[in-house]
Amino acid sequence: MHKILIVEDDNIISKTIKNHLETWGCEAECVEDFENVLSAFVAYDPQLVLLDIALPFFNGYYWCTEIRKISKVPIIFISSASDSMNIVMAVNMGGDDFIAKPFDLDVLTAKVQAVLRRSYDFAGKTNLLEHNGAILNTSDASLTYNGLKIELTKNDYKILQTLMENKGQTVSRDALMIKLWETDSFVDENTLTVNVTRLRRKLEAAGLNDFITTKKGVGYLVE
Repeated sequence: MHKILIVEDDNIISKTIKNHLETWGCEAECVEDFENVLSAFVAYDPQLVLLDIALPFFNGYYWCTEIRKISKVPIIFISSASDSMNIVMAVNMGGDDFIAKPFDLDVLTAKVQAVLRRSYDFAGKTNLLEHNGAILNTSDASLTYNGLKIELTKNDYKILQTLMENKGQTVSRDALMIKLWETDSFVDENTLTVNVTRLRRKLEAAGLNDFITTKKGVGYLVE
């Protein structure tokens, strides 16, 4: 079941869209806090976003730009501002389609289904892991913090993925060594320590201090 995030400040419109999409087998959620749309996006991890242009605090173009910094998830703009300038701007900002208000709900659903087919028939689901503002995208092994992308090595990514998937729980050194090298034998334990230390320095340089906690003699965690 595909998950769709609806970013529309007219409560009647957003609830109507939600109910209609659900009758077609989709799961949908409406954003309520328009000052923190990106947080809602990360928490819900949708496969598609329906995004109005005129919103409280920041407009849809702003949120499209913020989402594009961390994800390639398809975005369909829905707006009464359907002049050619807004349509071109929406596409240039990273939108995948534009639907003018007022619209027929069946047409909206058809467009949503078409974009979902194009985006996911030959591609995997986008997964986002978030901790303390850092967002790890497991579809492209990228880490983003405060809108900036942090370059990760293969081992950096594997360490972060394992720790963030087990947030709040200590991951043993043996488990991490198996994840990194597919064995806990014939690998100097100091090699893991060196990898974690290098990753910590990279995170601290980006402003992520104390992101990884050491449990002496046991392993590591993010908490």
